Amino acid sequence: MTGSATARKSAPIAFAIFLIVAGALGWWAAFNLTVEKIELLKDPGVELACDFSVLVQCGKNLDSPQGAVFGFPNPIIGLGGFVAPIAVGFGVLAGARYARWFWIAFHVGIVGALAFVVWLISQSIFVLGTLCPWCMVVWSVTIPLFWAVTSHTLAECVYGRGVAVGAWLRSWIIPITIVCYGVIVLLAQIRLNALFRLY
Repeated sequence: MTGSATARKSAPIAFAIFLIVAGALGWWAAFNLTVEKIELLKDPGVELACDFSVLVQCGKNLDSPQGAVFGFPNPIIGLGGFVAPIAVGFGVLAGARYARWFWIAFHVGIVGALAFVVWLISQSIFVLGTLCPWCMVVWSVTIPLFWAVTSHTLAECVYGRGVAVGAWLRSWIIPITIVCYGVIVLLAQIRLNALFRLY
């Protein structure tokens, strides 16, 4: 087997494992946010386990209008949504071959998740003035999920074009993700002086 063939064979395995791990981390964060929201509903004055300081806390986020955009707590979206990459990852590991429409739908869902996360990041930093720990876990997995799924759909010719771009993007996912994290840290530092107010 040639080197390129080996790379093509190993790429889906690495991609599948990443989907499972990222989905599991995102689901765990959403689960903990749901538990904290329940505690907050039971006792509005409770000190949540994720409240570390005025800056680093999830209570303010959960209790804000931004924390229930669609009329119910946002973490419920995560509990349902993060099951998708886990299921797809296990399917790919098992050798499943999904139809083109499936990958497009999955990609659209991931794009929607990223758009929602970007909005939540902006609200957290510029409106609420807080950094929610579990929310940041969700941000941290959604960003590379977007780049990984985007590169996969392009590289596998799901859209009929962009194979070269997808292959290039696949090799740059880690640096691009780090840059995205850096932009968030920079915005938080400029707006909230976050590095000096963590506790």
